[in-house]
Amino acid sequence: MGCSAVFPAVPTRAGMYESFYLRAVSPDQPVGVWIRHTVHKRPGQRAVGSLWCTVFDAGWPRPLMHKLTGEELTVPAGGWIALGDHASIGPGHSEGSCGDVRWSLHFTSSEPELRHLSPGWLYRAPLPRTKLTSPAPAACFAGVLELRGQSPIELDGWRGMVGHNWGSEHAERWIWLHVTGMREAPGAWLDVALGRLKIGGRMTPWVANGALSLNGRRLRIGGLMARRAQAEETVAGCRLRLGGAGGLEVEARVEVPPGSAAGWRYADPDGGEHDVVNCSIAAVELTVQLPDSGSRLALGTAHGGAYELGMRERDHGVPIAPFPDG
Repeated sequence: MGCSAVFPAVPTRAGMYESFYLRAVSPDQPVGVWIRHTVHKRPGQRAVGSLWCTVFDAGWPRPLMHKLTGEELTVPAGGWIALGDHASIGPGHSEGSCGDVRWSLHFTSSEPELRHLSPGWLYRAPLPRTKLTSPAPAACFAGVLELRGQSPIELDGWRGMVGHNWGSEHAERWIWLHVTGMREAPGAWLDVALGRLKIGGRMTPWVANGALSLNGRRLRIGGLMARRAQAEETVAGCRLRLGGAGGLEVEARVEVPPGSAAGWRYADPDGGEHDVVNCSIAAVELTVQLPDSGSRLALGTAHGGAYELGMRERDHGVPIAPFPDG
């Protein structure tokens, strides 16, 4: 789980954001948690820390969302980031409290870090302005999540991931999809990000970056030389067609259970904003054409998907949490 915070080395004059986040989902019930530790820095100003915690339950009318802002940022010994006395995350552990929620979690990953961008020099290039990795793309969680007034939730054997992103500006529009707990292949996972940039006043096509893991074999999706990605996306779900190395083809159909999407507002360092809708208990069906044999596989999960859509529009119909970013 090689990973390190970027924000301490950013010059005072520069603007940037950075996040360390995790998502975990029950193997048996449509219940999940999403925790995000965020750095937000406007040009010429000091970095500000915030902590976001969202708990999803398909039996609730809406997700439970909390946020803390203005916390002191540190890089603890042996860790990635800490926000005051409220929360910290590092290799193999996450502890904290936010609003009505407290957690003490441990995680392992059966696979090494996923670096989404390919080729690797894109991590040093000006574009894309958002860089991302998954230090633990196939995380297995243990520990406890406590909600005030409710019985503790034991995360014994919950699956998910741990991610890290940073940059000077969010993509103009993005989709992030992580899938675990597929019934036909319990150890398989998908982790892919799609983005559209605005360059010279025009929107680029969708560009996908990520991977599908099957039986421990990692199949790269997207990249600069891959077939153009196709997406039909709304807050209720999406349909994706993705290409990959050696002729890999992946089709995804994502459905968000009614009332289960969380809405947030993300800020760019320059003052711009995006509405972001996330459901971490989404239903996903995949059709995969393998690159070597050409055989086709059908994979699916009733609630093991995390689907996020970032956008400029405000008329999407998902209530936005009553706290700002930055």
